Amino acid sequence: MLRTACASLAVLLLPSAVAHAASPREGQYPDKPIRVIVPVPAGGTPDMVVRTVAPGVSGLLGQQLVIDNRGGAGGLIGVELAARANPDGYTLLFSSPGALTILPNLKKHVPYDTLKDFVPISLVSSGPFLLITHPAVPVRTVKELIALAKAEPGKLNYGSAGNGVANHLAMELFKSMAGVSITHVPYKGAPQAVTDLIGGNVDVMFNSIAPVLPQIKAGRLRLLGIASAKRSPQLPDVPTISEAGVPGFEAVNWFGLFAPAKTPKAIVARLNDAVVKVVRAPETRAQFEIQGTDPVGSSPEEFAAFMRQDIAKYAKIVKLSGAKVD
Repeated sequence: MLRTACASLAVLLLPSAVAHAASPREGQYPDKPIRVIVPVPAGGTPDMVVRTVAPGVSGLLGQQLVIDNRGGAGGLIGVELAARANPDGYTLLFSSPGALTILPNLKKHVPYDTLKDFVPISLVSSGPFLLITHPAVPVRTVKELIALAKAEPGKLNYGSAGNGVANHLAMELFKSMAGVSITHVPYKGAPQAVTDLIGGNVDVMFNSIAPVLPQIKAGRLRLLGIASAKRSPQLPDVPTISEAGVPGFEAVNWFGLFAPAKTPKAIVARLNDAVVKVVRAPETRAQFEIQGTDPVGSSPEEFAAFMRQDIAKYAKIVKLSGAKVD
């Protein structure tokens, strides 16, 4: 079975000249490592997720997936680089919503068109944010945070992975729905924001589960709530933010793989096949459970429809929250 899968996947990434001249054939691909641009610094949640699936996909393709972290500008730098890459299957993009479905709703001009410049390969996983504070902040519940923020408007500040990223919009939505004022402090990436939160330089933030759970368990961060529709099996005693004081609130992050536009359909299909097999493997699902994310493994068509819906969703959130790029 594995030998058959490897053979069928061996043509995924053709050299550029061949990719434009002919359809991929068995045995032609890949003959060199594949670069995967991740538009966040090393240690961020997208980086952790892609490194979970990369070894399995590399094994099926017979070539290494080389992770290329290009953080900064809310992911815009890495995404633009990927958009301009040769559509030969040797440069891919692994991203969360930030620069793809959020920034286009916040900025008048971005140097790419998400729906025109990229081909979705597969939605890999999704997971909720946690609302966390520094232990010195005198709150232990969501309601206490809201009360403090209302008593001292603008005094509290929150960190994010950058302007226009998912945890920026999550907090802006929270502020809007809770009726509070909390000052935004954008960082180059989530790891830097979390480091400053631990150091007490910012008061509160939303972040994915995996990077901060050890710090919560060690008492360096305090967990107030989870931004999912229902409680997490991993954290069953942690209330959802909706039940803890902001009814209807939900903020979920997703992670997916893309290729530049005009990448041959056969390459996209075979990449999708490899990713889906790895994502749905029991050992991968177990790793995602530890990270607090849910494996998906969608088709390219399903992911394309999801992207259109996500752009429309964030357009509504931007309008509702009044979020702006600082």
